[in-house]
Amino acid sequence: MKKIDFGKQFVSDHLSLFRCPVCQSPFDEVSGYSLVCPNNHSFDLSKKGTLFFLTKQANNEYDKSMLQARHKILQAGLFDPIVAEISKHLATTPETILDVGCGEGTPLSRLLAQRNGSDTAIGFDISKDGINLATQQPAKAFFCVADLARLPFNDHTFSTIIDLFSPSAYDEFNRVAKEGGKLIKIIPNSHYLHELREALFGIGQKNSSYSNEKVFDLFMKHYPNASINELTYSFSIPQGMQQDMMIMTPLHWGKIRQKNAIENVNALKSMTVDVSVMVTDF
Repeated sequence: MKKIDFGKQFVSDHLSLFRCPVCQSPFDEVSGYSLVCPNNHSFDLSKKGTLFFLTKQANNEYDKSMLQARHKILQAGLFDPIVAEISKHLATTPETILDVGCGEGTPLSRLLAQRNGSDTAIGFDISKDGINLATQQPAKAFFCVADLARLPFNDHTFSTIIDLFSPSAYDEFNRVAKEGGKLIKIIPNSHYLHELREALFGIGQKNSSYSNEKVFDLFMKHYPNASINELTYSFSIPQGMQQDMMIMTPLHWGKIRQKNAIENVNALKSMTVDVSVMVTDF
C-alpha cells in the first residue's frame, strides 16, 4: 500500500480522533485525500501519508543533519531501555497512543514493535523534516506536523500520552486524554550525557552541567500524585558514531567549547543515560 493510501485509510478509520486546528470543529469528512471540517477548512495528505496541521509559521531548531544524526543513534539503541520502561506502564489491552514531539519516530516504532499490534498510534512534531523521517519507520503509526499548543485532536481521545524529552502543554494534554488514561513524561536528569558535556565544555564549566528542576517542579505542580521512576544506564557508542552522538543534541550549538572538544568527543566510548520517568493518571 502506498503511504498516502495508508494515511487516508488511517484517517478514515479514526476520523473521530481529529478536530480542525482552525475552528476546533471535529472533522466529519475525508474527501479524496483531504480531511475536511464542517466549516470547509481542508488539510491535504502528503505523498508520504502525513497531514500538515500548522496554521502559522513555526520556529523549529532541529535541522536535517541533527535529525539524521539522531535517527542513527536512536536506531543504534540509545533509548531502547526507556522504551522498555514506557512499555511497562501500558495496558495489555489495545491503547490509543499520542507521541508528543515524536521527531524521527524511532521510540514510537520500537514501542509498537513490543506490543500486540492492535494499538492506534499517532506521532506528531513541529518539524516537517522529522515527520518525513518518521514515515520511513516500519510501525503502522500515523504521523503529522502539528502545534503542541493547538492539538488537532478531539477531547478525551487518547488513553496514553507519551512525552519523551519534549516541551509540554498540560492544558492540552488534559483535554485530549481519556478519563482513566495516563501521561508518561520522560525528562533528563543531571547526569544525562554528562560525558559529552564534559568533553565539549570541560568539568565545572558553563554548559557542563544540567538541572531539570524547573521542568520537574512544573510537572509536579500539575500532577502532585504522579509516580517518579529513575532510570540510569550506560550506552556503548558504536564505532564511528561519536560525531552523530554530538550532532543529535543541542549541545553542539554551545559556543564556549574547549579547544580540543572534537578530539575529546571522538575518544568517547560510552554515554550515561540518566532520566526520570514521570507517570500520572487522568
